[in-house]
Amino acid sequence: MPPRRDPRPPSRSRPVRPSAKAARQAPEPGPTWLERLASLPRPSPRALGLASLALAGALVGGSLLGTIWPQKDRSEGLKIDVTPATLAARPKRSVTVLVIGTDAEHLGSGETAAAPKGPANSDALLLVRVNPKGPLQVLNLPVELAVMVPGEKEPSRLADLYRRGGVALLADGVRDVLGMNPSEPDRFVVLPRAALRQIIDGVGGLEISPTRTMNYQDKAQNYKIDLQTGLQRLNGKQVEQMLRFRDKDLGESGRRSNHKLVETSLREQWALADQLANLPALINTLKPKVETNLTVEETLSLFAAGLDVSQPIQFASLPLLPANKDFGELRQLDAKPSQKLWPAPGS
Repeated sequence: MPPRRDPRPPSRSRPVRPSAKAARQAPEPGPTWLERLASLPRPSPRALGLASLALAGALVGGSLLGTIWPQKDRSEGLKIDVTPATLAARPKRSVTVLVIGTDAEHLGSGETAAAPKGPANSDALLLVRVNPKGPLQVLNLPVELAVMVPGEKEPSRLADLYRRGGVALLADGVRDVLGMNPSEPDRFVVLPRAALRQIIDGVGGLEISPTRTMNYQDKAQNYKIDLQTGLQRLNGKQVEQMLRFRDKDLGESGRRSNHKLVETSLREQWALADQLANLPALINTLKPKVETNLTVEETLSLFAAGLDVSQPIQFASLPLLPANKDFGELRQLDAKPSQKLWPAPGS
């Protein structure tokens, strides 16, 4: 049975009138915002002029600051990753670079950081050949190699040629030993120890697994080497320790093995996209700290070809005769006159 409807119309709600007492207690309505604005003191013409100048100065100053320190580009996150192919154009032919690592702390110091004090020596020697389409070729030259200087009767260490005649004499010695063309090496880089550390720290260190524990202390130089085995990330100072360490049994050959580990790891680190993007800035920072006849553009071109990690580094070494007491620390080359000691480009 449906519910019955109330025949009476619904009552309308009536507004509640405040009592006389409540009306007496209610606060008087305040002035409107227009009335308050009209009651404010008017600024003087001088104040208006100063405010206009301040506003104009803020606008101009803001635009100048934006020119000196540009605001972050909102599209920065959309940048394409840098690759060796986009870094620079590759060289049109093979280029050979003589890399001279010295025992001087800084370029131009003219003095070794080792003991005893004296002219800076070449502590590590590399020949790096960058091929446009072939593998990167690296020859770790033995610093203890016996070479003959024209006009002298006694042999000298290959590394001593830098101290005695600079880059020119050392390049002549390397060219004669390897039977290179008169125009080679094409370029050179002199790298003191401080620049080496900056390179390593500039890429965030290197992941390397030293093959053995390296402990050595030289009180005369106030220098200490303390490295453990196992995969680890080494900073610039630690990489320098690894490169300087001489095993009492392996001698210079052991150092050259350590050099290969560092060279391989450095190339892999440089090939990363974020490191490639920072490479131009790093090269410009190092310009006053190294000696070279490479321009920035040439350097980037060599990196574009040399950082192709799809092809492993092709390492080479020189055959040496066993140590001979008549030669002391010097080592003689074990090769026939017709033997090719430096591989042909891309071979």
